[in-house]
Amino acid sequence: MTDTPELRPATPRTVLFIAYPQVGLLDLTGAQTVFWAATKAMRERNRPGYERLTGSLRGGPVATVEGLAVETRALSDLAMDAVDTLIVPGSPDIEQVVETSAELIHWIANNARRVRRVASVCSGTFLLAEAGLLEGRRAATHWAMCDRLERRFPSIEVDNDAIFVQHESVWTSAGVSAGIDLALALVEADCGREVAMQVARELVVFLKRPGGQTQFSELLRAQSHDTPVFDELHRWLANNLDLPNLGVEALAERCHMSPRHFSRLYKQKTGRSPAKAVEIFRLEAARRLLEDSTYNIDQIARQCGFGEEERMRATFQRHLAISPRDYRKRFSR
Repeated sequence: MTDTPELRPATPRTVLFIAYPQVGLLDLTGAQTVFWAATKAMRERNRPGYERLTGSLRGGPVATVEGLAVETRALSDLAMDAVDTLIVPGSPDIEQVVETSAELIHWIANNARRVRRVASVCSGTFLLAEAGLLEGRRAATHWAMCDRLERRFPSIEVDNDAIFVQHESVWTSAGVSAGIDLALALVEADCGREVAMQVARELVVFLKRPGGQTQFSELLRAQSHDTPVFDELHRWLANNLDLPNLGVEALAERCHMSPRHFSRLYKQKTGRSPAKAVEIFRLEAARRLLEDSTYNIDQIARQCGFGEEERMRATFQRHLAISPRDYRKRFSR
C-alpha cells in the first residue's frame, strides 16, 4: 500500500466499502455519508470528490445486523486498481463474523495492498487483524473490545483511548460513531481542512483531526461498564469543573456514598480513580477550549479547574506530551 495522496486528482477518488452478513448499518452508512457530503462540497469548488462503492463477496442485497438490507456489487466485478480507499465496517457480532468469513478475510489480505489506504470502523479492526494488516501496528477499536483484540492479537499495540489511529496507510477507529470522525479525517487529508469543516457543519458533528494528539471523549469512556450509577455524576462534573473542591469526599457526597465505598466502586466500574477521572475531564475541557475558543491560557486554566497555567501545562505534558500553547498552535480552528 502507498500513502502519497494526489493533491488535485483529475477524477474522483473511489472509496470501496465492504459489506457482509450482520454488518453494522451505521458502521457502513455513517462514513459513507461523510464522503457523500464531501463530494457535494468538492463539486461546489469544481473539483472531483468521491465515487462510493459498496461491495460484498457475492453481490446483491446484504442483510445488516439491524435487519435492513443494502445493495452491493460483487467484489470480483470491481476493478481494484481503480480503488483509492478500502473501508471495512464492523459488527456487534464480530467474533462470530470472523469465524465464518475466511473467504472475505482472504480477499482483504490479497487486495488491501493494491489500494492507497485501508480503514476499519469500530470492530472492523478484527477483520483487518485477521487479514494480517495490523501486525506490529497501533490500532483502535470499540472500547468494549480492546481487551479481546489484545488477547487475540498480541502483536498489535491497541490504543484504548483513541477515537481513531493512523499507522502508516492503515486507519482504524473506535466505536460506531467514531467511523464518522475517521471519515472526516480522511476527507481532510484528501480535500483540505475547509472541506472537512464544511462537511462537519452540514452533518452537525465535531471535526476531529489526525496527528499526535490523544483523541477521546471522557464522557463516553467513563460510562459505567454495566450500570449507569455514575452517569449523572459525570454530567454534573462536566459542568462544574471550575469548582475548587472536587475531591473524593465531595464526589462521594453527591453519590450519597461513603468516600471509601465510592472510591472502590468508581475504580471498579470505570477503571480509573476519581482523582484521575477529574484530571482527564479537565484536560478534555481545556483541549476543546484551546481548539474552539479565543480565551487566553490563564482563563482556560481557571475555567477548567486547573487554577493556574503551570498546573494545566504539567497535565498536558503528562498526558499529551505537548504544552497548552503548542497544542493551540497545532490544533486551533
